[in-house]
Amino acid sequence: MNPSIDAHAFAPEIILTAAIVICLLVDLFVPRRPELVARIASIGVLGALIPVLTLAADGADRSMFGGAFVVDNYALVFMGFFLVVAYFSLLLSFDYIAEGDYYRGEYYVLLLTSVLGLLVMACARDLVSIFIALETISVPTFVLAGWRKHDTKSNEAALKYFLIGVLSTAVMLYGMSFVYGMANSTVLSDIAKYAGTTTPPLFAAAIFLTLVGFAFKVSAVPFHFWAPDTYEGAPTPVTAYLSVASKAGGFVALLTIVRFGFFPSDDSWQPILWVLAAASMTLGNLAALRQTNAIRMLAYSSIAQGGFMLVPFAVAGDVRGDSAWEAVVIYLLIFGAMNIGAFAAVIAAARRTRSAEISSFSGLGRTDPVLAVMLSIFLLSLAGVPPLAGWFAKFVMFRAVFDAGTTAAVVLGVIAAVNSVVAFFYYVAIPRRMWFNDPAESAVEASAAPTPFALNAAMFLTTATVLVIGIYPQFFARLGELAFTPG
Repeated sequence: MNPSIDAHAFAPEIILTAAIVICLLVDLFVPRRPELVARIASIGVLGALIPVLTLAADGADRSMFGGAFVVDNYALVFMGFFLVVAYFSLLLSFDYIAEGDYYRGEYYVLLLTSVLGLLVMACARDLVSIFIALETISVPTFVLAGWRKHDTKSNEAALKYFLIGVLSTAVMLYGMSFVYGMANSTVLSDIAKYAGTTTPPLFAAAIFLTLVGFAFKVSAVPFHFWAPDTYEGAPTPVTAYLSVASKAGGFVALLTIVRFGFFPSDDSWQPILWVLAAASMTLGNLAALRQTNAIRMLAYSSIAQGGFMLVPFAVAGDVRGDSAWEAVVIYLLIFGAMNIGAFAAVIAAARRTRSAEISSFSGLGRTDPVLAVMLSIFLLSLAGVPPLAGWFAKFVMFRAVFDAGTTAAVVLGVIAAVNSVVAFFYYVAIPRRMWFNDPAESAVEASAAPTPFALNAAMFLTTATVLVIGIYPQFFARLGELAFTPG
Protein backbone atom coordinates (compact mmCIF):
# COMPACT_ATOMS: atom_id res chain seq x y z
CA MET A 1 0.00 0.00 0.00
CA ASN A 2 1.14 3.52 -0.72
CA PRO A 3 1.90 5.53 2.43
CA SER A 4 -0.46 8.35 3.35
CA ILE A 5 1.29 11.72 2.93
CA ASP A 6 0.09 14.80 4.79
CA ALA A 7 1.38 17.76 2.75
CA HIS A 8 0.63 20.23 5.55
CA ALA A 9 2.69 18.23 8.03
CA PHE A 10 5.57 18.07 5.53
CA ALA A 11 5.30 21.75 4.54
CA PRO A 12 8.30 23.03 6.59
CA GLU A 13 10.60 20.40 5.05
CA ILE A 14 9.18 21.03 1.56
CA ILE A 15 9.74 24.80 1.80
CA LEU A 16 13.26 24.38 3.11
CA THR A 17 14.10 21.85 0.39
CA ALA A 18 12.83 24.28 -2.24
CA ALA A 19 15.03 27.01 -0.74
CA ILE A 20 18.07 24.69 -0.91
CA VAL A 21 17.45 23.96 -4.60
CA ILE A 22 16.91 27.63 -5.45
CA CYS A 23 20.09 28.65 -3.58
CA LEU A 24 22.05 26.05 -5.54
CA LEU A 25 20.66 27.20 -8.89
CA VAL A 26 21.10 30.92 -8.16
CA ASP A 27 24.71 30.37 -7.11
CA LEU A 28 25.28 28.44 -10.35
CA PHE A 29 23.63 30.83 -12.80
CA VAL A 30 24.01 34.22 -11.04
CA PRO A 31 27.59 34.04 -9.72
CA ARG A 32 28.07 37.82 -9.51
CA ARG A 33 25.29 38.29 -6.95
CA PRO A 34 26.42 36.30 -3.91
CA GLU A 35 24.15 38.29 -1.60
CA LEU A 36 21.14 36.80 -3.40
CA VAL A 37 21.95 33.33 -2.09
CA ALA A 38 22.10 34.61 1.49
CA ARG A 39 18.78 36.42 1.12
CA ILE A 40 17.06 33.40 -0.40
CA ALA A 41 18.38 31.21 2.42
CA SER A 42 17.01 33.57 5.07
CA ILE A 43 13.64 33.84 3.27
CA GLY A 44 13.47 30.05 3.05
CA VAL A 45 14.06 29.66 6.80
CA LEU A 46 11.45 32.29 7.67
CA GLY A 47 9.06 30.78 5.12
CA ALA A 48 9.39 27.36 6.75
CA LEU A 49 8.26 28.94 10.04
CA ILE A 50 4.84 29.75 8.57
CA PRO A 51 3.55 26.14 8.34
CA VAL A 52 5.01 25.47 11.80
CA LEU A 53 2.73 28.23 13.12
CA THR A 54 -0.30 27.01 11.14
CA LEU A 55 0.25 23.45 12.35
CA ALA A 56 0.46 24.75 15.92
CA ALA A 57 -2.76 26.69 15.42
CA ASP A 58 -4.45 23.56 14.05
CA GLY A 59 -3.44 21.61 17.16
CA ALA A 60 -3.94 18.11 15.75
CA ASP A 61 -1.29 15.39 16.05
CA ARG A 62 -0.30 13.90 12.68
CA SER A 63 1.37 10.50 12.29
CA MET A 64 2.77 8.99 9.09
CA PHE A 65 4.73 5.93 7.95
CA GLY A 66 3.41 3.69 10.68
CA GLY A 67 4.35 6.08 13.48
CA ALA A 68 7.90 6.70 12.22
CA PHE A 69 7.20 10.39 11.48
CA VAL A 70 5.01 12.33 13.91
CA VAL A 71 4.12 16.02 13.93
CA ASP A 72 2.83 16.93 17.38
CA ASN A 73 3.45 19.67 19.93
CA TYR A 74 6.81 18.13 20.81
CA ALA A 75 7.93 18.27 17.18
CA LEU A 76 6.54 21.77 16.58
CA VAL A 77 8.34 23.29 19.60
CA PHE A 78 11.68 22.00 18.35
CA MET A 79 11.00 22.79 14.69
CA GLY A 80 10.30 26.41 15.61
CA PHE A 81 13.41 26.51 17.79
CA PHE A 82 15.64 25.06 15.06
CA LEU A 83 14.37 27.50 12.43
CA VAL A 84 14.88 30.52 14.70
CA VAL A 85 18.43 29.38 15.57
CA ALA A 86 19.10 28.79 11.86
CA TYR A 87 17.99 32.33 11.05
CA PHE A 88 20.33 33.77 13.68
CA SER A 89 23.15 31.60 12.34
CA LEU A 90 22.51 33.12 8.91
CA LEU A 91 22.64 36.63 10.40
CA LEU A 92 26.03 35.81 11.88
CA SER A 93 27.21 34.38 8.55
CA PHE A 94 26.27 37.09 6.04
CA ASP A 95 29.19 39.48 6.43
CA TYR A 96 31.65 37.00 7.95
CA ILE A 97 31.47 34.72 4.91
CA ALA A 98 31.15 37.50 2.31
CA GLU A 99 34.22 39.33 3.64
CA GLY A 100 36.46 36.27 3.69
CA ASP A 101 38.51 35.02 0.76
CA TYR A 102 36.72 31.67 0.98
CA TYR A 103 33.20 32.68 -0.05
CA ARG A 104 31.22 30.03 -1.88
CA GLY A 105 27.46 30.01 -2.31
CA GLU A 106 27.24 26.38 -1.30
CA TYR A 107 27.94 27.47 2.29
CA TYR A 108 24.25 28.35 2.55
CA VAL A 109 23.20 25.16 0.76
CA LEU A 110 25.13 23.07 3.28
CA LEU A 111 23.81 25.05 6.25
CA LEU A 112 20.19 24.72 5.10
CA THR A 113 20.67 21.00 4.42
CA SER A 114 21.81 20.56 8.01
CA VAL A 115 18.76 22.53 9.19
CA LEU A 116 16.56 20.21 7.10
CA GLY A 117 18.00 17.31 9.08
CA LEU A 118 17.09 19.14 12.29
CA LEU A 119 13.46 19.47 11.17
CA VAL A 120 13.26 15.77 10.37
CA MET A 121 14.86 14.96 13.72
CA ALA A 122 12.12 16.84 15.58
CA CYS A 123 9.50 14.57 13.96
CA ALA A 124 11.44 11.28 13.89
CA ARG A 125 9.99 8.46 15.99
CA ASP A 126 11.90 5.42 14.83
CA LEU A 127 15.55 4.37 14.74
CA VAL A 128 15.92 4.65 10.96
CA SER A 129 14.49 8.17 10.67
CA ILE A 130 16.51 9.30 13.70
CA PHE A 131 19.71 7.97 12.12
CA ILE A 132 18.97 9.56 8.72
CA ALA A 133 18.14 12.89 10.37
CA LEU A 134 21.28 12.77 12.52
CA GLU A 135 23.52 12.15 9.52
CA THR A 136 21.75 14.86 7.50
CA ILE A 137 22.59 17.23 10.34
CA SER A 138 26.19 16.09 10.70
CA VAL A 139 27.57 15.48 7.20
CA PRO A 140 27.19 19.10 5.95
CA THR A 141 28.81 20.37 9.15
CA PHE A 142 31.91 18.22 8.47
CA VAL A 143 32.43 20.35 5.36
CA LEU A 144 31.47 23.63 7.04
CA ALA A 145 33.99 23.05 9.85
CA GLY A 146 36.79 23.02 7.25
CA TRP A 147 35.41 25.92 5.23
CA ARG A 148 38.63 27.93 5.49
CA LYS A 149 40.40 25.46 3.25
CA HIS A 150 43.75 27.34 3.30
CA ASP A 151 43.81 27.46 7.12
CA THR A 152 45.56 24.50 8.75
CA LYS A 153 43.53 24.94 11.96
CA SER A 154 40.31 24.72 9.98
CA ASN A 155 41.56 21.62 8.17
CA GLU A 156 42.49 20.01 11.48
CA ALA A 157 39.10 20.93 12.93
CA ALA A 158 37.23 19.28 10.06
CA LEU A 159 39.39 16.15 10.12
CA LYS A 160 38.99 15.58 13.87
CA TYR A 161 35.26 16.23 13.67
CA PHE A 162 34.86 13.86 10.71
CA LEU A 163 36.90 10.97 12.12
CA ILE A 164 35.32 11.03 15.56
CA GLY A 165 31.89 11.55 13.98
CA VAL A 166 32.24 8.48 11.77
CA LEU A 167 33.47 6.38 14.71
CA SER A 168 30.58 7.45 16.93
CA THR A 169 28.07 6.73 14.17
CA ALA A 170 29.44 3.20 13.80
CA VAL A 171 29.11 2.57 17.55
CA MET A 172 25.59 4.02 17.60
CA LEU A 173 24.45 1.88 14.65
CA TYR A 174 25.93 -1.20 16.31
CA GLY A 175 23.82 -0.50 19.39
CA MET A 176 20.71 0.23 17.31
CA SER A 177 21.11 -3.07 15.44
CA PHE A 178 20.95 -4.96 18.74
CA VAL A 179 17.90 -2.95 19.83
CA TYR A 180 16.15 -3.81 16.58
CA GLY A 181 17.13 -7.46 16.82
CA MET A 182 15.62 -7.83 20.28
CA ALA A 183 12.56 -5.55 19.95
CA ASN A 184 11.88 -6.74 16.37
CA SER A 185 10.94 -3.17 15.39
CA THR A 186 12.56 0.18 14.72
CA VAL A 187 9.52 2.20 15.84
CA LEU A 188 10.10 3.73 19.28
CA SER A 189 6.62 2.94 20.58
CA ASP A 190 7.22 -0.76 19.90
CA ILE A 191 10.68 -0.58 21.49
CA ALA A 192 9.09 1.01 24.60
CA LYS A 193 6.68 -1.94 24.88
CA TYR A 194 9.61 -4.35 24.72
CA ALA A 195 11.63 -2.28 27.23
CA GLY A 196 8.72 -2.57 29.67
CA THR A 197 9.09 -6.35 29.77
CA THR A 198 11.83 -8.44 31.35
CA THR A 199 14.77 -7.77 29.05
CA PRO A 200 18.09 -9.66 28.75
CA PRO A 201 21.38 -8.02 29.83
CA LEU A 202 22.26 -7.59 26.15
CA PHE A 203 19.50 -4.97 25.88
CA ALA A 204 21.28 -2.81 28.47
CA ALA A 205 24.50 -3.17 26.45
CA ALA A 206 22.62 -2.14 23.31
CA ILE A 207 21.28 0.97 25.07
CA PHE A 208 24.80 1.80 26.28
CA LEU A 209 26.27 1.58 22.75
CA THR A 210 23.43 3.67 21.31
CA LEU A 211 23.82 6.38 23.94
CA VAL A 212 27.59 6.52 23.38
CA GLY A 213 26.93 7.59 19.79
CA PHE A 214 24.62 10.36 20.95
CA ALA A 215 27.12 11.41 23.62
CA PHE A 216 29.50 12.39 20.81
CA LYS A 217 26.82 14.47 19.13
CA VAL A 218 26.23 16.48 22.31
CA SER A 219 30.00 16.59 23.09
CA ALA A 220 29.54 14.96 26.49
CA VAL A 221 32.68 13.94 28.41
CA PRO A 222 34.58 11.69 27.66
CA PHE A 223 33.43 11.99 24.02
CA HIS A 224 34.08 15.72 23.87
CA PHE A 225 37.71 15.94 22.75
CA TRP A 226 36.82 16.96 19.18
CA ALA A 227 34.83 20.01 20.27
CA PRO A 228 37.42 22.60 21.46
CA ASP A 229 39.71 22.23 18.42
CA THR A 230 36.76 22.08 16.00
CA TYR A 231 35.10 25.12 17.55
CA GLU A 232 38.33 27.13 17.38
CA GLY A 233 39.28 26.06 13.84
CA ALA A 234 35.88 26.40 12.18
CA PRO A 235 34.55 29.80 11.01
CA THR A 236 32.94 31.41 14.06
CA PRO A 237 29.37 31.41 12.64
CA VAL A 238 29.77 27.68 12.00
CA THR A 239 31.01 27.27 15.57
CA ALA A 240 27.91 29.10 16.82
CA TYR A 241 25.74 26.78 14.74
CA LEU A 242 27.55 23.66 15.99
CA SER A 243 27.36 24.72 19.62
CA VAL A 244 23.64 25.52 19.50
CA ALA A 245 21.71 23.97 16.60
CA SER A 246 23.80 20.87 15.95
CA LYS A 247 24.20 20.21 19.69
CA ALA A 248 20.46 20.71 20.18
CA GLY A 249 19.83 18.21 17.37
CA GLY A 250 21.83 15.63 19.30
CA PHE A 251 19.92 16.42 22.49
CA VAL A 252 16.57 16.12 20.72
CA ALA A 253 17.64 12.74 19.31
CA LEU A 254 18.72 11.64 22.78
CA LEU A 255 15.52 12.97 24.35
CA THR A 256 13.34 11.29 21.72
CA ILE A 257 14.96 7.87 21.87
CA VAL A 258 15.05 7.78 25.68
CA ARG A 259 11.64 9.33 26.36
CA PHE A 260 9.69 7.44 23.70
CA GLY A 261 11.77 4.26 23.42
CA PHE A 262 14.03 3.32 26.33
CA PHE A 263 12.13 4.98 29.20
CA PRO A 264 10.57 1.84 30.82
CA SER A 265 14.07 0.35 31.18
CA ASP A 266 15.34 3.23 33.33
CA ASP A 267 17.89 1.11 35.18
CA SER A 268 19.74 0.70 31.86
CA TRP A 269 20.06 4.34 30.78
CA GLN A 270 19.90 6.44 33.98
CA PRO A 271 23.34 5.45 35.37
CA ILE A 272 24.97 6.19 31.99
CA LEU A 273 23.43 9.65 31.81
CA TRP A 274 24.32 10.31 35.47
CA VAL A 275 28.01 9.70 34.75
CA LEU A 276 27.92 11.73 31.52
CA ALA A 277 26.26 14.67 33.31
CA ALA A 278 28.68 14.72 36.25
CA ALA A 279 31.78 14.30 34.05
CA SER A 280 30.69 16.93 31.49
CA MET A 281 29.92 19.57 34.10
CA THR A 282 33.12 19.02 36.03
CA LEU A 283 35.68 18.63 33.26
CA GLY A 284 34.04 21.28 31.05
CA ASN A 285 34.13 23.92 33.77
CA LEU A 286 37.63 23.10 35.00
CA ALA A 287 39.00 23.22 31.45
CA ALA A 288 37.19 26.50 30.72
CA LEU A 289 38.92 28.13 33.70
CA ARG A 290 42.31 27.76 31.98
CA GLN A 291 41.39 29.09 28.53
CA THR A 292 42.85 32.30 27.12
CA ASN A 293 40.84 32.27 23.88
CA ALA A 294 37.17 33.28 24.00
CA ILE A 295 36.10 30.69 21.41
CA ARG A 296 37.79 27.81 23.26
CA MET A 297 36.34 29.09 26.52
CA LEU A 298 32.84 29.01 25.00
CA ALA A 299 33.59 25.54 23.62
CA TYR A 300 34.32 24.15 27.07
CA SER A 301 31.43 26.19 28.43
CA SER A 302 29.14 24.42 25.94
CA ILE A 303 30.42 21.06 27.17
CA ALA A 304 29.65 22.08 30.77
CA GLN A 305 26.23 23.46 29.82
CA GLY A 306 25.52 20.14 28.10
CA GLY A 307 26.28 18.47 31.42
CA PHE A 308 23.77 20.74 33.16
CA MET A 309 21.17 19.79 30.54
CA LEU A 310 21.86 16.11 31.17
CA VAL A 311 21.06 16.47 34.89
CA PRO A 312 17.24 16.33 34.44
CA PHE A 313 17.79 13.46 31.99
CA ALA A 314 19.68 11.49 34.60
CA VAL A 315 16.91 11.79 37.21
CA ALA A 316 13.86 11.60 34.90
CA GLY A 317 13.12 7.97 35.76
CA ASP A 318 12.58 8.95 39.42
CA VAL A 319 10.31 11.93 38.72
CA ARG A 320 6.56 11.56 38.40
CA GLY A 321 5.09 13.20 35.33
CA ASP A 322 7.03 15.07 32.68
CA SER A 323 8.65 17.86 34.74
CA ALA A 324 12.18 16.49 34.22
CA TRP A 325 11.69 16.24 30.45
CA GLU A 326 10.19 19.74 30.43
CA ALA A 327 13.31 20.97 32.26
CA VAL A 328 15.49 19.61 29.44
CA VAL A 329 13.38 21.40 26.81
CA ILE A 330 13.35 24.71 28.73
CA TYR A 331 17.10 24.59 29.39
CA LEU A 332 17.76 23.82 25.72
CA LEU A 333 15.65 26.77 24.51
CA ILE A 334 17.26 29.21 26.92
CA PHE A 335 20.76 27.90 26.18
CA GLY A 336 20.14 28.50 22.47
CA ALA A 337 19.33 32.17 23.02
CA MET A 338 22.27 32.73 25.40
CA ASN A 339 24.92 30.93 23.40
CA ILE A 340 24.04 32.23 19.94
CA GLY A 341 24.09 35.74 21.41
CA ALA A 342 27.43 35.13 23.12
CA PHE A 343 29.01 34.00 19.84
CA ALA A 344 27.52 36.99 18.01
CA ALA A 345 29.06 39.33 20.58
CA VAL A 346 32.44 37.56 20.40
CA ILE A 347 32.40 37.88 16.59
CA ALA A 348 31.67 41.61 16.92
CA ALA A 349 34.37 42.07 19.57
CA ALA A 350 36.91 40.13 17.51
CA ARG A 351 36.14 42.37 14.51
CA ARG A 352 37.06 45.41 16.58
CA THR A 353 40.10 43.99 18.38
CA ARG A 354 41.22 41.72 15.49
CA SER A 355 41.62 38.88 17.95
CA ALA A 356 39.48 36.37 19.88
CA GLU A 357 42.01 36.24 22.72
CA ILE A 358 40.39 37.18 26.01
CA SER A 359 43.23 39.63 26.74
CA SER A 360 42.29 41.64 23.64
CA PHE A 361 38.86 42.43 25.19
CA SER A 362 40.51 44.56 27.91
CA GLY A 363 38.88 47.98 28.17
CA LEU A 364 36.13 47.16 25.66
CA GLY A 365 33.71 48.90 28.01
CA ARG A 366 35.46 52.18 27.16
CA THR A 367 35.94 51.69 23.41
CA ASP A 368 32.49 50.15 22.75
CA PRO A 369 30.29 50.19 25.87
CA VAL A 370 27.15 48.92 24.08
CA LEU A 371 28.94 45.83 22.83
CA ALA A 372 30.54 45.28 26.23
CA VAL A 373 27.13 45.48 27.92
CA MET A 374 25.64 42.89 25.56
CA LEU A 375 28.58 40.48 25.91
CA SER A 376 28.40 40.88 29.69
CA ILE A 377 24.67 40.08 29.63
CA PHE A 378 25.21 36.84 27.69
CA LEU A 379 28.07 35.67 29.89
CA LEU A 380 26.29 36.50 33.14
CA SER A 381 23.17 34.76 31.83
CA LEU A 382 25.23 31.63 31.08
CA ALA A 383 26.45 31.86 34.67
CA GLY A 384 22.81 31.87 35.86
CA VAL A 385 22.78 35.36 37.36
CA PRO A 386 19.23 36.77 37.93
CA PRO A 387 17.31 38.45 36.40
CA LEU A 388 18.80 37.10 33.14
CA ALA A 389 17.33 34.04 31.40
CA GLY A 390 20.02 31.65 32.61
CA TRP A 391 18.72 31.71 36.19
CA PHE A 392 15.47 30.06 35.10
CA ALA A 393 17.35 27.33 33.23
CA LYS A 394 19.27 26.52 36.41
CA PHE A 395 16.05 26.72 38.43
CA VAL A 396 14.19 24.08 36.39
CA MET A 397 17.28 21.87 36.46
CA PHE A 398 17.50 21.93 40.26
CA ARG A 399 13.72 21.57 40.55
CA ALA A 400 13.95 18.28 38.65
CA VAL A 401 16.64 17.11 41.10
CA PHE A 402 14.44 17.95 44.11
CA ASP A 403 11.41 16.30 42.49
CA ALA A 404 13.42 13.07 42.11
CA GLY A 405 14.61 13.14 45.72
CA THR A 406 16.78 10.01 45.48
CA THR A 407 20.31 9.81 46.88
CA ALA A 408 21.80 9.68 43.37
CA ALA A 409 19.77 12.73 42.34
CA VAL A 410 20.84 14.72 45.42
CA VAL A 411 24.51 13.89 44.85
CA LEU A 412 24.20 14.97 41.21
CA GLY A 413 22.48 18.16 42.37
CA VAL A 414 25.38 18.93 44.72
CA ILE A 415 27.85 18.38 41.86
CA ALA A 416 25.77 20.74 39.69
CA ALA A 417 25.71 23.39 42.44
CA VAL A 418 29.49 23.26 42.91
CA ASN A 419 30.02 23.47 39.16
CA SER A 420 27.68 26.46 38.92
CA VAL A 421 29.98 28.30 41.34
CA VAL A 422 33.09 27.25 39.39
CA ALA A 423 31.52 28.44 36.12
CA PHE A 424 30.78 31.84 37.63
CA PHE A 425 34.51 32.61 37.91
CA TYR A 426 35.37 32.22 34.21
CA TYR A 427 32.13 33.80 32.98
CA VAL A 428 32.74 36.88 35.12
CA ALA A 429 36.45 37.11 34.18
CA ILE A 430 35.70 38.57 30.74
CA PRO A 431 33.30 41.33 31.93
CA ARG A 432 35.80 42.22 34.68
CA ARG A 433 38.52 42.60 32.06
CA MET A 434 36.26 44.64 29.78
CA TRP A 435 35.13 47.09 32.46
CA PHE A 436 38.08 47.37 34.83
CA ASN A 437 41.19 46.99 32.65
CA ASP A 438 42.70 49.58 30.33
CA PRO A 439 42.23 48.92 26.61
CA ALA A 440 45.20 47.58 24.67
CA GLU A 441 46.73 49.87 22.03
CA SER A 442 45.72 47.55 19.20
CA ALA A 443 42.13 47.58 20.44
CA VAL A 444 42.06 51.38 20.47
CA GLU A 445 43.41 51.51 16.92
CA ALA A 446 40.86 48.97 15.67
CA SER A 447 37.89 50.40 17.56
CA ALA A 448 36.64 52.32 14.52
CA ALA A 449 35.76 49.07 12.72
CA PRO A 450 31.98 49.14 12.12
CA THR A 451 29.74 46.25 13.16
CA PRO A 452 27.56 45.01 10.27
CA PHE A 453 23.79 45.47 10.49
CA ALA A 454 22.98 41.73 10.43
CA LEU A 455 25.38 41.06 13.31
CA ASN A 456 23.95 43.97 15.30
CA ALA A 457 20.43 42.67 14.68
CA ALA A 458 21.39 39.21 15.97
CA MET A 459 22.94 40.67 19.12
CA PHE A 460 20.08 43.04 19.92
CA LEU A 461 17.38 40.40 19.34
CA THR A 462 19.12 37.77 21.48
CA THR A 463 19.85 40.35 24.19
CA ALA A 464 16.16 41.26 24.28
CA THR A 465 15.24 37.57 24.50
CA VAL A 466 17.63 36.91 27.38
CA LEU A 467 16.31 39.93 29.29
CA VAL A 468 12.62 39.26 28.65
CA ILE A 469 12.79 35.55 29.47
CA GLY A 470 14.75 36.30 32.63
CA ILE A 471 11.99 38.64 33.83
CA TYR A 472 9.05 36.71 32.35
CA PRO A 473 10.08 33.03 32.08
CA GLN A 474 6.51 31.74 31.78
CA PHE A 475 6.69 31.80 27.96
CA PHE A 476 9.50 29.23 27.74
CA ALA A 477 7.97 27.32 30.67
CA ARG A 478 4.75 27.07 28.69
CA LEU A 479 6.65 25.79 25.65
CA GLY A 480 8.20 23.10 27.84
CA GLU A 481 4.75 22.03 29.03
CA LEU A 482 3.29 22.08 25.51
CA ALA A 483 6.05 19.84 24.21
CA PHE A 484 4.61 16.94 26.23
CA THR A 485 0.93 17.85 25.94
CA PRO A 486 -0.97 15.72 23.38
CA GLY A 487 -2.65 17.67 20.59
